[in-house]
Amino acid sequence: MDASNWFSDAKLDAQSSEPLYQQIADMIIKKIRHHVLAPGTKLPPERELAALFDVSRTTAINAYRALERQGWVRTRVGSGTYVERHATDNGGRREADEFKGAAPLMPWMELFAARPQSPLSTILRDLVAAPLAEDNIALAAGMADPNTFPIATMQRLFAEQAGETAPSDFGHIPTEGYGPLRHAIATGLAVKGIDVTGEQVMTFAGSQNGLYLLARVMLEPGDYVIVEAPTFIGAVQVFQGAGARLLSLPVSEGLDLALLEDYLIRYRPKFFYINPTFHNPTGRVLSERLRRDLLEVAARYRLVIVEDDAYSELFYHQPPPPPLKAADGYGGVVYLNTFSKLLFPGLRVGYLAASPTLINRLALEKQYIDLHTSNISQWLLHGYLKSGELPGHANRVRALYKKRRDALAQALRQYCGNDLSFSIPDGGFYLWCRIEGPLTARDLLHEAIKGGVSFVPGDAFYRTPEMGGQQFRLCFTTHPEPLLAEAARRIGDTLRRMTKTRRPAAGSVAVQPII
Repeated sequence: MDASNWFSDAKLDAQSSEPLYQQIADMIIKKIRHHVLAPGTKLPPERELAALFDVSRTTAINAYRALERQGWVRTRVGSGTYVERHATDNGGRREADEFKGAAPLMPWMELFAARPQSPLSTILRDLVAAPLAEDNIALAAGMADPNTFPIATMQRLFAEQAGETAPSDFGHIPTEGYGPLRHAIATGLAVKGIDVTGEQVMTFAGSQNGLYLLARVMLEPGDYVIVEAPTFIGAVQVFQGAGARLLSLPVSEGLDLALLEDYLIRYRPKFFYINPTFHNPTGRVLSERLRRDLLEVAARYRLVIVEDDAYSELFYHQPPPPPLKAADGYGGVVYLNTFSKLLFPGLRVGYLAASPTLINRLALEKQYIDLHTSNISQWLLHGYLKSGELPGHANRVRALYKKRRDALAQALRQYCGNDLSFSIPDGGFYLWCRIEGPLTARDLLHEAIKGGVSFVPGDAFYRTPEMGGQQFRLCFTTHPEPLLAEAARRIGDTLRRMTKTRRPAAGSVAVQPII
């Protein structure tokens, strides 16, 4: 991966007594120490590093010289500057000198198992963990507003119910999940038209954990998987990490069933991963007719459909069509959902509804990882569902997020005009935008970060980063309306400034989205 991506959030302090070159060197050392920059990683050329930090080329050269003197990097004539092979193991020669005569330290990087690495292999971790500058308005990570989390209600329920709970509830529980919660989830799914029992439900530490386990039990290197284009970043990472080959089915108002059928005949894919309701990132909703047609094709070819339904409860007008699983007459739909979007992600409880045969195989695989998901989280969530508090909370969240969606859309129209196009989704977390001009979203992001606003460029949502160059995703749920309007103003100012110059950002430096 282009190492320059890891410095997009970096800011130098011109008022500091420490020279600028040393500040840059210290930032690079920190990335090496934290294993963000692995040994052997090629660092940006001096000219690109200078453009990235907005300093002179001399300053960039001095930063690399300081790092090389201390043993952190090595310059290869005609090739570039690379992180030293054992930099993370011994902290550079300067620190290694203190331990002369001691046994060599472990070369950890050489002991790791090989696995496929995509250019965006750590983007999810970066989105939820990257430090946020005080003046940055982050529209990148898909997160609920922490002010909506029902913490007080959870505290009250914990205090009221803890004394009534059997001690065995806090011991080991079945790998498939906490029994009462699984039955409560099955009851809730019946409202959506999904007819399952508690034995057909399995809980995980978030739906991402469920996706990972599905890949573990269903995929072998070289297997084909169909995904939408664009699609959820985490799904692409999981499937590619399992060695699968991805087939892209373009997302539009409809669904290209002819292309899907061609894929089924030609490649015999293991499954089709789809997000049919308030799609991430586009916000699209698959119509009832297309859902029926898709299920007809899937049943004919015995295609497994993995339905990710994380956003269906976040509708801002009428409820969406029933899930695909509700009309699953052949038993091939695997239904995946989470409580992270509606309640709060710290619960780490997602779930899957599927054939008992698949549930049993997933449980066998899961026991090698964690035996079972945290039963305290599951017990607390069950108490919350039993209390009847969820519908009222959902209504409050929907009303709040609808206002924020409308506020961001209005501000984008006001400040971006014809330079930006987007559609307004009927639910979910996101606006999917397109730049109407020659600029790319990564060029825009590079300059927008300097102005204090960040988002996810569209190429992150595609199988290959060459796609989605002028698209980007904005999350409207995390911030109140005034901040959303200010973010739109900053994006509009950046767009106009860049459009006037008719050139990409300085150095065309690739940048990683930050929050």
